[in-house]
Amino acid sequence: MDKNQPAEARVLTRAQRHRKKKTKKNKGRAWLIALGVVLVLGLGGFIFRKELMVLAFDTFLADTVKNTLDDSFVPLDQPPKGGGAEELTVAELTKEPFSVLLLGTDQRDDELARTDSIIYSVVRPVDNKVLLISIPRDSYVDMVGTPTIKGTRSKTKINAAYAYGGAQMSVDTVEALLDHDVDYYATINFNGLKDVVNALGGVELPITETIENKQADHEKFTIEANKPIYDGTEALNYVRYREDSDFKRTERHRIFLKQVLDRLKSVENLTQIPKLIGIAGQNFKTNMNSEFMLSLAKTVILNDSTPTISSHMLQGEGVSRDAWYYELDDEDLEETIESINKWLDPNSAPADLIVDDTDEGGDSHTDQEGQPAGDVGQ
Repeated sequence: MDKNQPAEARVLTRAQRHRKKKTKKNKGRAWLIALGVVLVLGLGGFIFRKELMVLAFDTFLADTVKNTLDDSFVPLDQPPKGGGAEELTVAELTKEPFSVLLLGTDQRDDELARTDSIIYSVVRPVDNKVLLISIPRDSYVDMVGTPTIKGTRSKTKINAAYAYGGAQMSVDTVEALLDHDVDYYATINFNGLKDVVNALGGVELPITETIENKQADHEKFTIEANKPIYDGTEALNYVRYREDSDFKRTERHRIFLKQVLDRLKSVENLTQIPKLIGIAGQNFKTNMNSEFMLSLAKTVILNDSTPTISSHMLQGEGVSRDAWYYELDDEDLEETIESINKWLDPNSAPADLIVDDTDEGGDSHTDQEGQPAGDVGQ
């Protein structure tokens, strides 16, 4: 500094230097505040990411999805025996255990509709648990309502119920078999799964060996092993494949369902929901109203994990009469009914919800090599 400068100039320079220091300090403080805000917002966004997803869903997607779901609503001709779950409010329904009969069809345009997959499920929203009771499609059971339909049989394979009398007869027949109400039903045409999976960007499947459908009367396809992601066609073939056993096939259905749920819960797929519902809506029918389904979907999103799925296949053995049937084991059926009792009881403790997960059975129309299912973890 020039000592020959006037004192006023030297004082002014000191003031300027002070202002510069203060400006730098303010800038540093501003950066710290901005960084703090970003961290707080980022942390809050992470902690409350599921709540933000629900808010975004309500704001941008709910109306579109509701309208599409309304188109899939098809009530039964008769309400479930005992009134079913419709007596409860939507808020109560998302807390109380309820049952759903899942009916999977694999129908082409020129085929008679029969159920390829029949699953009685119990959903416990509060516990984030689902029980799947798989009923082999060849199970030899009493048909409920056949005397009123010409050309039908009073006892035959359970998958004929849908062909005879649609969802209503399927519900009535399963209710009689399992001695429990069916609160809701849902039919899904597997042919629509291909587009759903593609819209999700594919799914992960635990295929460790190449799967090949090659029997003379079966549709030919091959699924390569150990791929990181499988597209819609491959996933559909994975669900359809039946050249090992009905029991392993049921296990594949369960694995596929969990993988789809995992993909649906990812943030990047949230914006795909209207498209997914639109695709599924063409292949999906249910007596669940849209308000209930939307409320249930939010409950799933807000949970920290995908629902834990427990499963059991009704046991029995193959028998030959006029055709090949699956004769259900009476003791296993009684134990299954008791298990359903516990799952439908909202006061049941976790220890009461343990399921005999041995999916091994007797001979059927395919080589029955049972495979344990167990719980799909969180």
